[in-house]
Amino acid sequence: MSLEDVPRIIEHDSGEVRNPEKYYFSVFGLPSDTAPWAYRIEGHHLSQNYTIVKGKVIDGPSFFRREPCPGPPRAAQGPAYSSGGRRPWVPGDKCLDEQQQKTSIVDPTAYREILTAASRKAVLQGQPSGVSAAKMNQRQFDALSALKEECAQRVTDEVAGRRIEQINQAGRNVFFAWSGGVNPGDLHYYRVQTPCFLIDMDDTQDNANHIHSVWRDFTGDFGEDLLHEHYRTSHLGTNNAHTG
Repeated sequence: MSLEDVPRIIEHDSGEVRNPEKYYFSVFGLPSDTAPWAYRIEGHHLSQNYTIVKGKVIDGPSFFRREPCPGPPRAAQGPAYSSGGRRPWVPGDKCLDEQQQKTSIVDPTAYREILTAASRKAVLQGQPSGVSAAKMNQRQFDALSALKEECAQRVTDEVAGRRIEQINQAGRNVFFAWSGGVNPGDLHYYRVQTPCFLIDMDDTQDNANHIHSVWRDFTGDFGEDLLHEHYRTSHLGTNNAHTG
């Protein structure tokens, strides 16, 4: 939120667009220990969605952006970053061998935006592309696991627990794909795709100084799986519309 003041000054914005307090809270339903309800926190560069059913919480979609990107070199930014400012796991870091690098780079030109965009359901639910974790050695797989766990921990420990479970469930059924350059300052995009979730990230605007990233749950975005189970067990036989 505090970063909004930087482009506000640069762009001579009145505060109508670049406003660090222009965020909205929306509640869907009535907060309850038993009945489903949800809430959203949304504004410029942020959209966090939470669905609660009988005390269980699903967060998703979980969207963050960052502009500008202070700290390490511009290309060395991304959701895999901790406060220590480590370089991200990229093909050019020699974590992958030459053939794996070729396989992971699915397009030499960086995608202009995260591919999921603002779609109601996460895209890319078909055959994944990129390099398979099943073909990685242990060192490579550990590096990819660290990337996934860093993204998973951007929420509270309680909510992150579901993400960690999904990571463990996926095991090596994971694909890493990259587009764009691999040198500091290059425009770039990457994604981590599993059968359960998708991490989508780009740094392609403002000379690779503007990050978009999102965690999408293929079955749980907007609490879809929790709501389906609730309607199946709580309303079966009373309203067939709930069971569809």
